[in-house]
Amino acid sequence: MEIKIDTHGHTLASGHAYSTIQEMARAGKRAGLQMMALTEHAPEMPGTCGDFYFYNLSVIPREYQGIEILFGAELNILDEKGGVDLPEELYQHLDIVIASIHPFITNFETKSMTEVTRAYVEAMKKPFINIIGHPDDSRALPDYEILVRTAKETGTLLEANNSSLQPGSFRQGARENLLTMLDLCKQYEVAITTGSDAHIDIDVGNFSSVIELFNYCDFPEELVVTTDIEKIRPYLNKARL
Repeated sequence: MEIKIDTHGHTLASGHAYSTIQEMARAGKRAGLQMMALTEHAPEMPGTCGDFYFYNLSVIPREYQGIEILFGAELNILDEKGGVDLPEELYQHLDIVIASIHPFITNFETKSMTEVTRAYVEAMKKPFINIIGHPDDSRALPDYEILVRTAKETGTLLEANNSSLQPGSFRQGARENLLTMLDLCKQYEVAITTGSDAHIDIDVGNFSSVIELFNYCDFPEELVVTTDIEKIRPYLNKARL
C-alpha cells in the first residue's frame, strides 16, 4: 500500500512543534507525497496560535513544489457535548478540520467510556469536522462500535495516527485499540485516514508503524482514503460548503 497523503501535521505555530511551513512542505516533497495537511492546534492547547491565525490562512498558496497543501486545525474536544475551541463560522472555511481529545487539557482521563463516546459522537455530528484524530488512547477510551458506526453515519474519517504507534508515545494502548477500531471499520466499511502527526519536518509522511499495522490486520486499501487524492476530496470542507 502506498500512502500519498498526510492529513495531520504541525508547524512552529502550534507552539511545541519545530519546523516552518516551507520546511514541512519540502519534507513532504522528499517523502513523495501528493498532498499534505498542516493542522495547527486550536487555542486551548498551551502555547499555540489564536483565532486570527486561522482567519488569515487564506493568504497562503495551496501548492508548493508540486504538492497540494491543506491548511486547517486540530480542534480540542472540550466536553461530552462535543464542544470545540474554535467557532464553526471560522473552521467551516478551513480546508480540513480534525477534532481530538487531549486528556491532559480537558481532564477526560476522569470520564467514563459513555462520556468519552458521547463527546466523540457529538463532535462527529458537526458538519465541518472531517476527521477524528488519534481515537486510540486508553486514557480516554470510547466504545469503538458506536464510534465506527457514527463515523459511517456522519461521513467522518477516523485516523490511524503514526505517532501514537511509535516507541515512547505517551498514548496508552494505541496498537491494541487501533486493531479493535480497524476490525470494526472493515466490518462496517468505514473509511480511514492516515496522519503522521509530525511535529518536525523529518517526520512528515512517516507511516512506517501505520503500514505495519495495516499489513498485520490485512486492512483493505479501498478503505484508506490517503492512497489517492480523489478518494479524500469528498471528505474535505470545499465539498461540504
